[in-house]
Amino acid sequence: MKSFSFAPISTNDSEILILGTMPGTKSLELNQYYGHNQNNFWKFMFAILKEDFSNDYETRKALLQKNKIALWDVLQYCDRIGSLDSAIKNEIANDFEAFLKHHPNIKAILFNGQKAHTFFKKYVRLEKTYQLVTLPSTSPANAGKSFDSKLSEWKIIAALLNRS
Repeated sequence: MKSFSFAPISTNDSEILILGTMPGTKSLELNQYYGHNQNNFWKFMFAILKEDFSNDYETRKALLQKNKIALWDVLQYCDRIGSLDSAIKNEIANDFEAFLKHHPNIKAILFNGQKAHTFFKKYVRLEKTYQLVTLPSTSPANAGKSFDSKLSEWKIIAALLNRS
């Protein structure tokens, strides 16, 4: 199945860029980043940013924008059956050169899982130095760590925003 990523969620003053690999089946169906209700991404964001959790997608996007967090995927396109990153084939990366040029305040790039970082390293050459951090995947397929253990690692976002 051919899959295309979503447009980024960002503002011109974004300071942190969080990258997934590619939207999964449920996310594509809902046309929402991290749309699968068992994915912990949004639960982590609301907890880290100390806001009341919301299922409303516009509220979720506004939360990121208000906190200068951009969200995107490493890949623009791929062939994949199902939602597993291991099934990705014929991938094409997004245009990070243009994105980062238009978002000069980004200082850190965080990867939602190892595969996102692997694809990024394979396709992206950075002209500027950024803090790169690979975090445990928020996907329900990543059952190797507990919710609290993963959340603890994701709290680096608060430190990067000087809110520890």
